[in-house]
Amino acid sequence: MKKVFLTYSLVIMAVIFSSCTNTKKQAEDNTDNNATEMTNEEWITLFDGESFEGWRGYGRTDMPSAWTIEDGAIKINGSGRGEAGAKDGGDIIFDRKFKNFELTFEWKVAKGANSGVFYLAQEIEGDPIWKSSPEYQILDNANHPDAKLGKDNNRQSASLYDLIPAVPQNSKPFGEWNTGGVMVYQGTVVHSQNGENVVEYHLWTPDWEEMVEGSKFKGWDNFINAGGDKQEGYIGLQDHGDDVWFRNIKIKVLD
Repeated sequence: MKKVFLTYSLVIMAVIFSSCTNTKKQAEDNTDNNATEMTNEEWITLFDGESFEGWRGYGRTDMPSAWTIEDGAIKINGSGRGEAGAKDGGDIIFDRKFKNFELTFEWKVAKGANSGVFYLAQEIEGDPIWKSSPEYQILDNANHPDAKLGKDNNRQSASLYDLIPAVPQNSKPFGEWNTGGVMVYQGTVVHSQNGENVVEYHLWTPDWEEMVEGSKFKGWDNFINAGGDKQEGYIGLQDHGDDVWFRNIKIKVLD
């Protein structure tokens, strides 16, 4: 797999993103977990720790009951039946599309758990969310078998799922909170994990197209192609049948 290198200006942008995530990391030990305490009015709180306002199930207008709020965090209560296996489960989305943005969040998993954060997702009737969206992988690397599949560890936490591995791999063990982040700006994407940038790539370039052609996503017409460099989409959280928690979910629009 070919590593995608950014130009000097894009590296500078990634450094700025790293600074923001480092600030986020410094605040992660705040025990009251008050996601509404904002120091920058440009940030939008996607989850306030108390209600599902703004959220709904993918392909539906209400929230699946398998998702609950526990100690100020969104929790998917795992069915143990794999992806969307619960009686009233399934992936969820925040009901607003974003194009250029910086997203930050915290996550933790139960032992052996698997999930993901989707971005630039489309809602296409008859298709699951992962058929159109890149995925920030959420995983217990030590105990879930997916960590040993794929190529070059590209299914471990914070990776661009099944395409680009997170380097360095710095996730914390199950049961501990991690910080995560995704920046998208004019096709440039950066993933962060626990204060470090771990993935960088550029959408809709020849390198991107070559990488997708050599992957499981080959031939998926809607896979991150709905609008080219004008594409906007939903932020989504995945129900993969396991217990996973998310909190302090915030976004800053970069348009």
